[in-house]
Amino acid sequence: MAAGGGGGVIWMRPERAAAGRPAGHSRDEITAAAVAIADREGLDAVSMRRVAADLGTGAASLYRYLHTREDLLDLMIDATGAEYALTAPTGDWLADLLDIGEQARAIMRHHPWLPPLLITRPVLGPNGLVLLEHVLETLASHPASTAAKLEAFALLTAATALFVQNELAGGPARQQRNAAYLHHWLVRCVRVAGACRGEVLPLAVGRPGW
Repeated sequence: MAAGGGGGVIWMRPERAAAGRPAGHSRDEITAAAVAIADREGLDAVSMRRVAADLGTGAASLYRYLHTREDLLDLMIDATGAEYALTAPTGDWLADLLDIGEQARAIMRHHPWLPPLLITRPVLGPNGLVLLEHVLETLASHPASTAAKLEAFALLTAATALFVQNELAGGPARQQRNAAYLHHWLVRCVRVAGACRGEVLPLAVGRPGW
């Protein structure tokens, strides 16, 4: 888990500092503004000063809500977790993970700045916890341990992020070729899961479309 600024994990701190003027914005508004900037112009364009300008306030005012830019990145990463449409498990854990994987890929493609952050600074916030709980519920019938399921999902998330980075760098033709091959390979590996290593890998590779 990535820690925010000097006060530790941002979600363990109050929404805003007790001192100072009455709240003019919320963390959600600040996060949404930062995500919009990153979507339009890339992550390098996201700064406290730029986000404040887009909100029509001064940069100093944001420090009543956040300690550092690292806090802001954590909030941005977790905010994308709210974009999943999580439905009740069907009883077919592979099909349900396929659905989660396709959603993950779509979310990462919609936010091209997201895959590198997921690889370099994994964050577990409120939306991430909801997603993890859903994954564990989806895999409830699978015999792997809870630790193995969590590890497998972490591996799948990282693999998805790397795959999307490759997709975005290669253009439409390369994207289609890679997607087709990855789907073929993962399905095949699921069918011969007994030949894969340990209890984590058979579960981890059972995810076409990542």
